[in-house]
Amino acid sequence: MNDAFPLRQREILALARAQGRVSVDSLAARFEVTPQTIRKDLNELCDRRLMSRVHGGAIVASGVENIAYEARRFIAQAEKRAIGAAAARLIPNSASLFINIGTTTEEVARALDGHEDLLVITNNLNVANLLYRHPRIDVIMAGGPVRRADGAVIGSAAVDFVRQFKVDTAVIGASAIDEDGALLDFDVREVRVSRAIIENARRVMLVADRSKLERSAPVRIGHLSEVDTFVTDELASPTLRDVCRSHTVEVVEVGAVMDEAAGTA
Repeated sequence: MNDAFPLRQREILALARAQGRVSVDSLAARFEVTPQTIRKDLNELCDRRLMSRVHGGAIVASGVENIAYEARRFIAQAEKRAIGAAAARLIPNSASLFINIGTTTEEVARALDGHEDLLVITNNLNVANLLYRHPRIDVIMAGGPVRRADGAVIGSAAVDFVRQFKVDTAVIGASAIDEDGALLDFDVREVRVSRAIIENARRVMLVADRSKLERSAPVRIGHLSEVDTFVTDELASPTLRDVCRSHTVEVVEVGAVMDEAAGTA
């Protein structure tokens, strides 16, 4: 065992990479140590820039590489479900939508089950799979190369396809939100599709949980000033709240939600 990198910390990092998120309480129970010991481990892993602290635990640190898509499903699961439900309530029947790639945008799609006469245009195979059987929702799938990691259709063909439409609402996600209001992601090809989606919608709805404020990513999608409605679990940043206020962005907060996967509030 490398004393500079204890075995328990290596195991914690492996768990985080597999699950997306780990909680202090569950790790303390797993390793039969105190929560204080786990917090010290997490802080040391964060000091090494291997993890990032979030409320009640930590996630794998991000910079130039995104967390695996399946692992992201475990991060803030309950919050994403609540955000999805709140966003869906803001979408009327008989509307046209863009929905882009993301685990939170998928939760919006899942919550549209009770809607009627919707047209959903998406570059997200997971969204199409959730909705195509619905008898009162028409789904149009963008064409182009499919990214194997997450089912996103990306590239110039997808951009050209999106530009053929003008829809009522674009439902978009982001991998990170900077303090200045910049919306960020990891793949420039995905960002080009997201830009086309934003530019060809009458209303833009951003759906993102508070952990996106604790992350970073290298590619700029746009800015909060281009968003009409921001649906989140909690907007704790006074700076970002001021950005939203100054650009008349409607902020919808669903409140703190018990994360069933992590066992933390």
